Amino acid sequence: MAERPASEALFARATRVIPGGVSSPVRSFRSVGGQPYFVSRGEGAYVWDADGNRLLDYVQSYGASILGHTHPSVVRAVADAATRGTTFGAPTEGEVMLAEAICSRVAGCDQVRMVSSGTEAAMSAVRLARGHTGRSRIVKFAGCYHGHSDGLLAGGGSGVATLGLPDSAGVPAAAVSETVVAPYNLVPDLDEQVACVIVEPVAANMGLVPPVDGFLAGLRRACDDAGALLIFDEVITGFRLGPGGASDLFGVRPDLWCFGKVIGGGLPVGAFGGRADILESLAPTGPVYQAGTLSGNPLATAAGLAVLDELSPDAYSDLAARVSDFGKTLSERMTDALSGAQVTGSDGRHLEARVPVVGPLFGLCFVPVGSGPVRDYGGAGASAATGLYTRLFWSMLERGVALAPGPYEVAFPSMAHDSAELELTVEVATSAMGEILA
Repeated sequence: MAERPASEALFARATRVIPGGVSSPVRSFRSVGGQPYFVSRGEGAYVWDADGNRLLDYVQSYGASILGHTHPSVVRAVADAATRGTTFGAPTEGEVMLAEAICSRVAGCDQVRMVSSGTEAAMSAVRLARGHTGRSRIVKFAGCYHGHSDGLLAGGGSGVATLGLPDSAGVPAAAVSETVVAPYNLVPDLDEQVACVIVEPVAANMGLVPPVDGFLAGLRRACDDAGALLIFDEVITGFRLGPGGASDLFGVRPDLWCFGKVIGGGLPVGAFGGRADILESLAPTGPVYQAGTLSGNPLATAAGLAVLDELSPDAYSDLAARVSDFGKTLSERMTDALSGAQVTGSDGRHLEARVPVVGPLFGLCFVPVGSGPVRDYGGAGASAATGLYTRLFWSMLERGVALAPGPYEVAFPSMAHDSAELELTVEVATSAMGEILA
């Protein structure tokens, strides 16, 4: 294994002053073992660690950097904005412009409120739904992650799943007593007590699990019948699957959206929005309170606008086509390797690789030969339990390709990942799998 003395030294320092040595649990490498590499800089599709090793990066700040790292337009926008001030605690033109850009791209989203993270966006959208409907119960889906607010941690994916935590210590039973957790890809029964259903329209925190045909449309009908609001958490899918996100791709319009990542150009940002009649329930015009000192931060809004200006429909189409071809090739190559080695799962059945692709997102899972695609949290957990992702992660990292350090995450090719980088990834993964199986 490559030696990373500088990263190891930084991690030793970090553990003395930061709990677990990291500022977010998924970065800890707890799921894959070992210690994390520390990043010193990034450019395009690559990052360099503290020891100078160049890595082809599929983390891309978990989807925030859709243009790749240090894109010139974003760097210029942030530098220019910084010369005028970094925060004011007062309205700025930048937040108006970003809100206009979001609403003009997402059909049915009349207004948005800026916040500073995806967690804030989801937490605030649920509060708004409860305040607007006068109801208290919410429905979420097992394996979907909507940030770390107390009421939404039940049945969470991402880092919660990676660490093997069913929920979280410190969350009292009362905080989740009005949270119902349903299986993903099954439309639940709703009653008049339900304020909202919140869902990742494409589940991207239990690997990549697309919605089955009729699931999202079924949620829309169920919410309409029960008088509940439908919330799409598009913190990951928003402005990544296309200009209008998942709601445009699947033709289902929610009542509220949660956004983040892409709309900040790599700076801390979030937003929630939807129908104007619902947003009127927010303070100062309505009784639902929400606030944030750094909301609409001028650096983040400048970066977000620069990103959205670069994202033409053709750019999305080109990237999605590259990733689709890549996914098919990678799945075939890895399955061939697994077949030759006759690798079996815990049930004794031979395994094959699956590389699900939705737009420019791809996942990686290992399932019994001939089985259907992973459709829910249980299937994602069975794939993770094979241990193949962990072994592949390290073998690929040693060859200079960095995936997310956990089997419940997805990969984020950026506009900077061209066909050459994707082909290199296929070659590295094939070689790594061969090493593992040998």
